[in-house]
Amino acid sequence: MSDFPRLEWNEEFEFPDPETADEDGLVAVGGNLSPGMLLSGYRQGLFPWFTRDGNPYWFCPDPRFVLIPEEIHLGDTLKKVLKKNVYQVTFDTAFDQVIRHCSQTPRPGQRGTWITPDYFEGYGELHRLGYAHSAEAWLGEGDDRRLVGGLYGLRLGRVFFGESMFSHVANASKAAFATYVKHLVDGYDVRLVDCQAPTEYLASFGAKEVSRKWFLEELKKLCGGLPPGSLL
Repeated sequence: MSDFPRLEWNEEFEFPDPETADEDGLVAVGGNLSPGMLLSGYRQGLFPWFTRDGNPYWFCPDPRFVLIPEEIHLGDTLKKVLKKNVYQVTFDTAFDQVIRHCSQTPRPGQRGTWITPDYFEGYGELHRLGYAHSAEAWLGEGDDRRLVGGLYGLRLGRVFFGESMFSHVANASKAAFATYVKHLVDGYDVRLVDCQAPTEYLASFGAKEVSRKWFLEELKKLCGGLPPGSLL
């Protein structure tokens, strides 16, 4: 909403109780994608799925789709790709490129993208503030190096909230995802990866459905005690 106040990274907004969601998981409509709104939503278990008429739609589905990092499954083909270092995987070196590729990659059953300009602006600002992150898979070297896969999302405490990924070459995004999950565990003791809604792609890594109640309880344990504006 154009008249809704901008909330800074250290300001909190109280959303409706996620348990009031409708059958599609919709909890609230309105607000904006300013830093305080986005961070408040994720801390409370909500995420914006799309914007209509300038209004973000905030969801908390039941069941929720998550990956427990220690349960991650890597297929034999992916293990070979990782062992051979087919792709150079980097972190936070091309955030804007990753989100742009995610918005442009065709999705089965979707006519367009939910990653509109306000998402570019909102998540781009979270990236500059140190909350939103990307992992990139590159092919080639030097001037011939090109971005062929990647993902972005945000980390709060010991939870990573995955938003979107893309792949232009076989196993590129898988290599980025598997490498980044290890980085999150080793560097930040991340215990939960929120995948939001079920996909066969993430199920192949061992992601599974859990109840909304379970998810919200884990969220409180892993990042619920964070004051507004905290990363750790």
